[in-house]
Amino acid sequence: MRRARGGNDGGRGGDGGRGGRSRRETPGRARLPLRRSLLGRLLAVSALVAACSVAATAWIAVQTTSGAIKQEQGQNLTADARIYDTLLDYAARNPTWDGVGATVRELARESGRRVVLTTQGRQPLADSTTAATAPALPPQASAVVDPLSVDTVLAARGTDGQSTAADRIDPRAVGPFRLSAADSRTLRRTADDKVACLNRAGIASDVVVGASGRPRVQIVGNDPERALGTRCDLAALDTPTRSEQKALDALTELADACLKRQGREGVQLNSDLSWGDPASSTVPGEPGPLVRVPLPAPAPVPTPRDAPSEEAEPSVVTPERTGENDRAIASCVSAARSEQLSSYVASPALLFIGDEGGATLPGFDLSPANTARIAGAAALVLALTVGASVFAGARLVRPLHALTGAAQRMRDGEQPESVPVSGDDEVGRLAAAFNDMSAHRARLEEQRKAMVSDVAHELRTPLSNIRGWLEAAQDGLADPDPAFVSSLLEEAVLLQHIIDDLQDLAAADAGVLRLHPESVEIRELLNQVAAAHQARAENAGVTLAVTASAPGPALRADPVRLRQAVGNLVSNAVRHTPEGGRVTLRAYADEEGDGTVLVEVADTGSGIPPEDLPHVFDRFWRAEKSRNRRTGGSGLGLAIVRKLVEAHGGTVDATSVEGEGSTFVLRLPATTPSGP
Repeated sequence: MRRARGGNDGGRGGDGGRGGRSRRETPGRARLPLRRSLLGRLLAVSALVAACSVAATAWIAVQTTSGAIKQEQGQNLTADARIYDTLLDYAARNPTWDGVGATVRELARESGRRVVLTTQGRQPLADSTTAATAPALPPQASAVVDPLSVDTVLAARGTDGQSTAADRIDPRAVGPFRLSAADSRTLRRTADDKVACLNRAGIASDVVVGASGRPRVQIVGNDPERALGTRCDLAALDTPTRSEQKALDALTELADACLKRQGREGVQLNSDLSWGDPASSTVPGEPGPLVRVPLPAPAPVPTPRDAPSEEAEPSVVTPERTGENDRAIASCVSAARSEQLSSYVASPALLFIGDEGGATLPGFDLSPANTARIAGAAALVLALTVGASVFAGARLVRPLHALTGAAQRMRDGEQPESVPVSGDDEVGRLAAAFNDMSAHRARLEEQRKAMVSDVAHELRTPLSNIRGWLEAAQDGLADPDPAFVSSLLEEAVLLQHIIDDLQDLAAADAGVLRLHPESVEIRELLNQVAAAHQARAENAGVTLAVTASAPGPALRADPVRLRQAVGNLVSNAVRHTPEGGRVTLRAYADEEGDGTVLVEVADTGSGIPPEDLPHVFDRFWRAEKSRNRRTGGSGLGLAIVRKLVEAHGGTVDATSVEGEGSTFVLRLPATTPSGP
């Protein structure tokens, strides 16, 4: 007999081939370059965000601070210009600084600043501080108060739009041109008469008194040409008084002396300090009725003096009109005015303006040292940002590297392993999900190996029997009688049954299991199943009963597949129920009234241990591990039941008490979804 020769020759061929499979070469796991890695991108984004944040913050801070400082400086500059103008007016009207203390203290009270006035040698003239010990003065003065050399910037802010003379002499410094009270009253009466005359002629006008005390008529609209057509002769106001003429002659002599020292001819100055042609009487430094430009005229017109002399004749000669001569004459006139007014105005003084603590005007000093501090602070912020990003990025990337390595090892066929879970954040949950997937994959792999082994065992047993009997017949050891043929047929049917079960499972897994639903009378279907298994139940000494009431709940299903599912449950129940036991089939509607039909198969058999109950629907699972045909089937029946019920849109549950029996319940919807 050659049965032993081929009994297990190919039994583990599949596993042997699998065990001998060469492992695939592991590709090089070179680390990604920093510019492409998650850490590199995180660092780049963090550095960019930090740089933009620092730049934006610095820009906003600089703009806001600069605006606030400029606003404060503008306010301080306006207040300082008012202080400067007040002290300049005092210096223009007084020959000394005596008595300026009261003015300084009043200015300090109005501005809330400390005002200090000193000589050019820094000897105190007046100080508004109330401290017992005056704070030290800053190294640089805020301004120099000199009516003969006006600060044009401060003067422009402090004179309410009045222009400063071209030679920078304050217009309020008139010196010997100041009128006496009697002359001023006489000219004022004349001016009032002229204004009344103009008003009667319909020309609005008013009297304006200048710094020297000389009144003048100002026509509203500043258009003096309108008065020419009236009988209101304004010439009387243009004639200089004796004191003014005397001061003008003295100024002319000083200018002539300056020109003679340069080898130039003298000139005759008009009342508006022009030279060459006669001009309307206007005191130097005061605006006249017409705007005049001090340019030399082509022919001299002498002005009468109080005591003319022959030696003064060169002064009325018109010098040659050239640009150089004009500049020389203007320079000498300016010097002559300064010399003439020097004894009438206060000497230059240094003005210091600050707070009571001694500080001066606030400023925004963006010096190299401050620039270096700002750059250092920005670099420190960037360094801290990059450091924090490196730390956070390393903690973020480390578990990702572990996940990548574990996934690559699983791909290469190595044993699945878990990765450490660092926390309950997103990465930690990803690691936990990976560990669950790895464990599930390991279980599936074990089930796959067990399934291959079980399929090989289930197929090998009938094939080995068929081969053994055929070899025995070939060797003349067995006669091919009806019993012999019946035995071979039984093994072939068993083999066909296993193959059909596997094919059904494969079709269900692929979603191609075809259903042909129709209206089913569930009680009749249960009676058919019971009739089909009645003979086996009687042989086993088991009572098989159907307790469904007529006509039973309505159901739409594939009757063939449903009989197959219920038949597998009944076959399994009869197999595990001892003699004298009972198997009951029952169908009823769900009490919740949702249209679900419940089909129950209960037995009084040996029951299922609690630890095995979750695995009863697994493929090739058997409570009896020896896989003896007398005590169990192929292990595919319950797996097929679950797939068939799921194809109908239902579920299957199992409950069991060990030693008392088991109950399997099919939950089927009244309307079954159409199969593929």
